[in-house]
Amino acid sequence: MIKQSHSHIRLLDGQRRSELVESSLSLAQTRQSVFTKLYPLEAMAAATAADTARQRGSPLPALAGLPISIKDLFDTAGEVTLAGSVVLNDLAPAQRDAPVVARLRATGAALLGKTNMTEFAFSGVGINPHYGTPGNPADSTRIPGGSSSGAAVSVAGGSCVAAIGSDTGGSVRIPAALCGLVGFKPTMRRVPVAGIVPLSPSLDTLGPIAHTVEDCLVIDSVIADTPLQPKRIHLVGLRLAVPLDVVVEDMDSQVVQAFSLALSRLSAAGVEVIEVSMPMLREAPQINRFSPIEAYEWHRSLLAARENTYDHRVVHRIRQGANQAPAVMDELRAARVDWTRRVSTVLADVDALLMPTVPIVAPHIAPLIASDTAFFEANRLLLRNPSLINLLDGCATSLPCHQSGDLPVDLTVAGLAMTDARLIGIAQAIEDLLRL
Repeated sequence: MIKQSHSHIRLLDGQRRSELVESSLSLAQTRQSVFTKLYPLEAMAAATAADTARQRGSPLPALAGLPISIKDLFDTAGEVTLAGSVVLNDLAPAQRDAPVVARLRATGAALLGKTNMTEFAFSGVGINPHYGTPGNPADSTRIPGGSSSGAAVSVAGGSCVAAIGSDTGGSVRIPAALCGLVGFKPTMRRVPVAGIVPLSPSLDTLGPIAHTVEDCLVIDSVIADTPLQPKRIHLVGLRLAVPLDVVVEDMDSQVVQAFSLALSRLSAAGVEVIEVSMPMLREAPQINRFSPIEAYEWHRSLLAARENTYDHRVVHRIRQGANQAPAVMDELRAARVDWTRRVSTVLADVDALLMPTVPIVAPHIAPLIASDTAFFEANRLLLRNPSLINLLDGCATSLPCHQSGDLPVDLTVAGLAMTDARLIGIAQAIEDLLRL
């Protein structure tokens, strides 16, 4: 099984930050299509300041001088926010940092750069025709997942200790799963989304990608409005639900093997793994139409002026939200409330929900570039499971569960809204088991 230190960040306590950031920058410069912009002077200044503070005996914040990447949709003062596109090139620069960026800088984090992404965050695949597609570190001919593609590769490829991404339908958890990392989607209201290029304000969430659950918790404590205080959870006696509907369908053989082995190990450790019928999950695609409708409203004037500069696949998805009557959004919101109530009723008697983060391992890049049909089918499968948690307004952690040497596969542990602290505690206990 995957073996990781309980905290990758803590392992770096004794290392000079300037040496770490210098190495990270050197590595980042060799990684094609991972970053859209690097901040070498700023990152080295933060690292040097951390080293100086340590020499003086001053206590360091957890992220001081450590290389962190931010997704290309975050505002940074004085720069145009591109969101993985060329459409916004001539817009005015941002006047201030997004709150999440400001909070990272306030802790002394060494912001290494902005990472590549699916244009306007509108797919789970990670292909970008404008800035290239970063290869998956497990196999460079395969996709990294999206939309936070460069974010995951910056961590899995060794440039950064953690990355900040956005998650509207799985855009933190999908690339984490395909790259063998941990991704955490908090309850959306916990982390401010101001200062980002939006996809769907009804669903947009910001969260970390890192090597371990503990590292995600460290990042969350910086970017969230209120830090979590998870308690140690023992696996014995936990009741974890595996839905029989939707989420376990269409799994390829490697996902079946890894997911089944993880469930067996959990059962052997004293967890009560419960299969539950959740037919309402099949209703989700008809309810979860917020992204194209809200995206179309945001992009309407840009499409009228510059449609030919967009990725045509992104245009296809945005235009699915065109010509919707105002009453449609009210109907969808009401349906979401009712659906969430019914899902919550099923989950009321269990501690968390388990499912494969995605039902497939990372597909090869070339066939998806060549075929719209193959692209959209892969995108459908990648988004299917994680987007359920966005619709639920829940929280979720994606954890590696594959055998060493195999292509990455992640297990999702998910909970209802504002159960983040308990969910993290459960995820840490499961991670400890799977690392043995």
